[in-house]
Amino acid sequence: MTITIKDIAQMAGVSYSTVSKALNDSALVKPETKQKIIKIAKEMGYEPNFAAQQLVSKQSRVIGLIWPTLERVAPSTLVTKINEEISKNSFSMILSINSIKDSLEMFKRYQVDGVIVFDEHDHDILLSSPLPFVTYGVSRNKDFPVIDVNYDAAMQTAVEYLYKLGHTKIAYVGDFSPIDDRQIEKYNSVKSAMKQYGLPVSINNMINTAGLDWFDGYLATKRLLSTPFKPTAIIGSSYDISAGVIRALREANFIIPKDISVISYDNIPQMANLEIPLTCVGVPVEELASSMVTTLLECIKDKNTLPAGKLLTPVFTERMSCAQAGVFSGN
Repeated sequence: MTITIKDIAQMAGVSYSTVSKALNDSALVKPETKQKIIKIAKEMGYEPNFAAQQLVSKQSRVIGLIWPTLERVAPSTLVTKINEEISKNSFSMILSINSIKDSLEMFKRYQVDGVIVFDEHDHDILLSSPLPFVTYGVSRNKDFPVIDVNYDAAMQTAVEYLYKLGHTKIAYVGDFSPIDDRQIEKYNSVKSAMKQYGLPVSINNMINTAGLDWFDGYLATKRLLSTPFKPTAIIGSSYDISAGVIRALREANFIIPKDISVISYDNIPQMANLEIPLTCVGVPVEELASSMVTTLLECIKDKNTLPAGKLLTPVFTERMSCAQAGVFSGN
């Protein structure tokens, strides 16, 4: 037998509307009445009719998230934090690792209220979708909401920090994909900062991983170590890339930071738990997740107004992977 709100109202001795407000956590219901109604609902085995609720509210209270891979640590951590933020706002999340086109088609069938997109390459597909959406990365030249994590400031900070430690032989290990705005922004920002401080920039110290996994960072670092350029410091373009950098350096018997300092883009808790706690710079993952969810909810609330993107401030976190150049004999 299906238990309805009317059954709960009869058992609690209150009106149908009071039960509805209580189950939706309305502030219009006294706390003691709300607790009583919720207790009765649980005891009676009440299950909400989400289809009926959707018809009334015109919302599914479900958000779709599109991300093509969960193999890397940094984006997996961000997905977890986004889900936590969505739950805090009494929404649920559906995750798709299919293409943007296929994911959007599925989300339309499920009538989600909005979409968070990690991959923004297919602008035309995104803009033609009736669903509100938000992404993150580089906001320049975008006519949709983008949470800008300010790669330029982050990479400038990384280069400046190493330069002030006395490092003049700095290498950068990252993906130079021409179709990925995020990676190109990092690359250009590092190159600009290096030139600003009069540091060398060449194919010997700007190493293309041609991928974003830790193994790509590992192989790229092995190539770096085989070039004539002998770095005293390396900037990794992400947590995953930097994990590969560290593995390659350790295998080659380099001691971090005695022989080579390492600093990474990204700002996730796991960076403190590596064998060598990693100095890093980037927007904290909790702040990024909160900004993405908040902006999307603004889009959902008022579909006729496109909220402006947000420019976030990277945070620098100093740990044990960097040292003053020349302090150790290895430098």
